[in-house]
Amino acid sequence: MAEIMDFEKCKREHFKKVEPDFDKIKSIIKVAEIRLKAIMQIQKDDETTSIIVEGYYEIIKELLVALLLKNSLKSDNHECLISYFKHNHKNYEYECMIIHQLKNIRNRINYEGILVKMPYLTANEPEFNHIINVLKDLIKVY
Repeated sequence: MAEIMDFEKCKREHFKKVEPDFDKIKSIIKVAEIRLKAIMQIQKDDETTSIIVEGYYEIIKELLVALLLKNSLKSDNHECLISYFKHNHKNYEYECMIIHQLKNIRNRINYEGILVKMPYLTANEPEFNHIINVLKDLIKVY
């Protein structure tokens, strides 16, 4: 599995300073919650697993976008969202590894047409939900 993109490279080439937009952050969180509600309603089987896994990736990616936005940054690269999280939240190295693995699987779904099997979702869904909760806690806007 490829390494997470170098944080310094992300700073140089992919991050842009922006003003935090708390209304946008709240909206991103709301959309993530709606997306989570929608994927929870999908019947889980070998045909739907890839769609559910892809949905979890989208939720986590959007929450990472909101986390960067809260901290006055925007990224034009999904890899750099993960790199930012790894660099700035060192206590979550395990979660970062799971996110990176999920990104790679999502890319294989989208670009290679792989079908993810149920055991992957069964084993990782609790981790995805944990990561979603961690990100929501880090983003909290009062």
